[in-house]
Amino acid sequence: MTQPPFDADTTEAITDHARRVIRLNREALVALEAGLDDSVARACSVILSRPGYLVVTGMGKSGHIGGKLAATLASTGTNAFFVHPAEMSHGDLGMLRDDCTLLAISNSGESRELRDPLIFCQRRGIPVIGMTQRPQSFLGRNSAVLLQLPQVAEACPNNLAPTTSTLMTLALGDALAMVLMERRGFSAEAFGLHHPGGKLGMGLQSVRDWMGDRPRKVAAVTRDTPFAEVISAITEGMKGATAVVEDDGRLAGIVTDGDVRRAFGREPTSLKDLTAGDLMSASPKQVSPDARMSDAVDILTQNRISTLLVVEEARPVAIIHLAELMQAGYVS
Repeated sequence: MTQPPFDADTTEAITDHARRVIRLNREALVALEAGLDDSVARACSVILSRPGYLVVTGMGKSGHIGGKLAATLASTGTNAFFVHPAEMSHGDLGMLRDDCTLLAISNSGESRELRDPLIFCQRRGIPVIGMTQRPQSFLGRNSAVLLQLPQVAEACPNNLAPTTSTLMTLALGDALAMVLMERRGFSAEAFGLHHPGGKLGMGLQSVRDWMGDRPRKVAAVTRDTPFAEVISAITEGMKGATAVVEDDGRLAGIVTDGDVRRAFGREPTSLKDLTAGDLMSASPKQVSPDARMSDAVDILTQNRISTLLVVEEARPVAIIHLAELMQAGYVS
């Protein structure tokens, strides 16, 4: 069912309202940045000094933000998970070991579901990092470190629906996660290990990871291999190319499907008299097994080639074909 079109006045009013919401959110972030003190550094110090997990909790919209922050923290080097505060009152307090730290989120700081976890932490000596707008709230008073959010109005017309407050919570939580990531020296390679799925993670994998349990035998011929046997090697290897190696196994070059096709366009010569040395490219593009897959993709796409040799200690150990990378999702 199609919606009736808005008249010009209604459309302008809606657009202005949407812009106002975005403006209020932006102003809230400016206030958050301006009011930031050393509490983030103190929170990092507590978290980094504790051997156990960082447990994140929060109720309602704060809980949704907390779940996202726990996932961000866990993927960037800080062992973290989210626990619903109400579930803690029914047995899940057992997840709060004495070596843990609790990150509790509540805009008002008075969410009744947080009281049991906070009291439990107080009794067990588990430090609490609180995130709230109200330092005198129950959460504020029971926090070892308070990450205080500025008191700004919600973007909701009734000043009720969490909007600016959730955005500030998310921004402050992300700031905490990124500072912890930097302090831990969490590298792009480590990030890739935590993100093996999806295009981002795939690009951060190493070529060696991509090789995995694939057969390590590479289609290879020597310089004096006859034309017919070169074609057989390319066909059997199913990568559109064969490596050309010296007698000791070191890489000498590569013969691709394209090289074979170009041989048919040469001056009249008996093809059976051609060898791999006549056909090969002597300086083929190559990559190390320890390179990132994103580097391999860049070499293929920037040079407009379809095959890439993986070379270790001067010897070919694999051939990457663009078609298989496209099929696996490395290249869109």
